[in-house]
This record gives sequence, C-alpha cells and structure tokens, in this order.
Amino acid sequence: MTDARERRTTVLTAAARAKSQAKTEAADRAIRALVKRGEPITFQAVMREAGVSHAFLYTHAELRERIEHLRAAPNRPTTPEPASSDPQNNVVLTLTAQITALKKRHREEVQALRAALEQVHGENLDLRRELDRRGPARPAGPSITASP
Repeated sequence: MTDARERRTTVLTAAARAKSQAKTEAADRAIRALVKRGEPITFQAVMREAGVSHAFLYTHAELRERIEHLRAAPNRPTTPEPASSDPQNNVVLTLTAQITALKKRHREEVQALRAALEQVHGENLDLRRELDRRGPARPAGPSITASP
C-alpha cells in the first residue's frame, strides 16, 4: 500500500511542478508581450495577460523582481522601434503607437472621472449627514384633508 501511495505522491508532485512551470512560462510570455506593445508592466497587467494569480506572481521571486524592475524602469519606450522600412510594417507601427496613445489618454480620463465621482460621493455623504442632523423632513405647506 505504501508503494502505491509513493507513486501517487510522485505523480502529483510532478504534475504540480509542470503546472508551475507552465504558469511561469505564461507569465514570461505575458511580460514580453506587454513590453513589445509598450504597455505598462504591472502585476495586474501580467496577471490578466498570463491568466495567473497575483499570489503566484508575488511568491515567484524571479518574476516578482522582474515585474518590479520593469514597472520602475524610467524612460521605457512606449512604442516599438521600427524594424524595417516596409511600408505595411510602418502602418502597423503607426497604428500601434496611436492605439497606445489612445489607451493612455483613456486611462487618464477614467482616472479623472473616478476622482470626480469620488468627490461627488463625498459631497453627497456630507449632504445626507446634514439632513440627518436636521431631523426628519417636514411638510412644506398645510396638509389637505378630505372634509366629511
């Protein structure tokens, strides 16, 4: 019985190693793809691109260091360098640069809208607290009752 248990343990250990290796390779491909597209390198971006968890990225020391290094890297090119003088390739690079710029502008606009929404929520909360402090609402005018 212990021989069968040892075999199962060995098989499960090998499967866990293979799964971890596949996740590591997926994260590596994701980082390279993000760099190639000129997108920001963050844990969340790598997580989405690779289909792995935050926990996996944070506990994998090599990947964590690489992501932190790339995230903090100043003056990282935002668009890929032209590889050739092929006109079709130049169109693709131009469109890629435009898409990257639009994504950046979109992120900035969303951030500004979220900040404005947060401010409005704060003002709304202040107004609700003021209403609660003043007590229950009173009717504005005389109440109309039906006569007998």
